[in-house]
Amino acid sequence: MRKENSTNTLNKQQMDKDCGMSYTLNTIGGRWKPAILFRLLRGKMRYSELRDSIPSVTERMLVLQLRELEKDGLVKRIVYAEVPPRVEYQLTEKGNSLKPILKSLSEWGAKNRD
Repeated sequence: MRKENSTNTLNKQQMDKDCGMSYTLNTIGGRWKPAILFRLLRGKMRYSELRDSIPSVTERMLVLQLRELEKDGLVKRIVYAEVPPRVEYQLTEKGNSLKPILKSLSEWGAKNRD
């Protein structure tokens, strides 16, 4: 965790405020967030389905990334009061607005990778 008043954190906050691209890349960037978001484009998924669809992600990392996406308002967590407990994730309206961006990134990657 980075200090809230460090120069690096303040610079990042200023860039996110001034530059839309920087904000977008910081919000959806990382190793697992794009994969999570792309899978949720198909609709609601239970936690176990999401975990199984990305076999190389650890449970800890998946939970951390889902929490960040939820905090940023891109993913909604739905908890059902059942035994055993059931949790589902789905994109919010803000998350669904990323659909053209995620599809473009996927197409670009498929076209340009070696």
